[in-house]
Amino acid sequence: MTCMAVTPCRVLAGSAVCRSSPWNRWWSRPRARILTPCPSKQCSITGAAVMAAPVFLCPRMSLQALFFDAAGTLIRPAEPVGQTYARLASRHGVQAAPDDLMQAFRAVWKATPPPLHPPGVPAADDDRGWWRGLVDQVFARVLGAPLPAQTLDGLFDELYQHYAEPAAWSLFPDVVPALNDLSRDHRLLVLSNFDRRLRSILAGHDLTRFFEQIVISSEVGAAKPHPRMFQAALTAVGLERQDCLHIGDDARCDAEGAAQAEIHFFAVQRPESGLDLLVQKVRAGAYSGLRSALL
Repeated sequence: MTCMAVTPCRVLAGSAVCRSSPWNRWWSRPRARILTPCPSKQCSITGAAVMAAPVFLCPRMSLQALFFDAAGTLIRPAEPVGQTYARLASRHGVQAAPDDLMQAFRAVWKATPPPLHPPGVPAADDDRGWWRGLVDQVFARVLGAPLPAQTLDGLFDELYQHYAEPAAWSLFPDVVPALNDLSRDHRLLVLSNFDRRLRSILAGHDLTRFFEQIVISSEVGAAKPHPRMFQAALTAVGLERQDCLHIGDDARCDAEGAAQAEIHFFAVQRPESGLDLLVQKVRAGAYSGLRSALL
């Protein structure tokens, strides 16, 4: 999950530019445009504010590769996070209401920056320490005091393993049809602020067959929106930025990150803007090699 809070933008009258948006500088560039803006809304998973539906595409781009965010774009928790936390916590003698845990999770998620890594150095613990700190803060917020270390260790280990299981995640309904379609003509790659668990999760849902590579932050030693993450994706496919499109659901990590890296971007904000719409926009080009404006 990669949602981070952002300040709601003010849409200029008669314009598709958001004044406080991290993407407004793109508007003045002749090689890119922002299309189909929507008001700010909330992520269904974390409750963080996200900016809906901006799309960046170059009028003369040759689209060859698509980079997909994972959680919130391809996959989502199979049950609400609060319910999972409450159910597993009860096994360790900790009682907390699912709704309270969900609210606390969203608040802590908003306030917690992505994992920090020394430049280009993969995370030695695969970001387990970051996740443990998040779980610790969630329960401390609900219970009014931190859990005893031994209780926290046992609960965290169980939560961490739970979210490593494919069964803990479900696919959005539009994912497989879209990947089936897009993989025929494009190179696909996953670009995610996740850890090594993501590979087994995607494999368990039979998604790895669609992707050349899975680029994850704990191995790159950077997290979106840092440009190093997007450069790692470009290096993996051996293409220039103008030939690639990033698809994601998060305004800061995905949209702002793509803007900073000067990579074209499609915002996933279901139900208004899902992967079925992405396929429609791509296919609307209907020209050999997809060598002109797609949207």
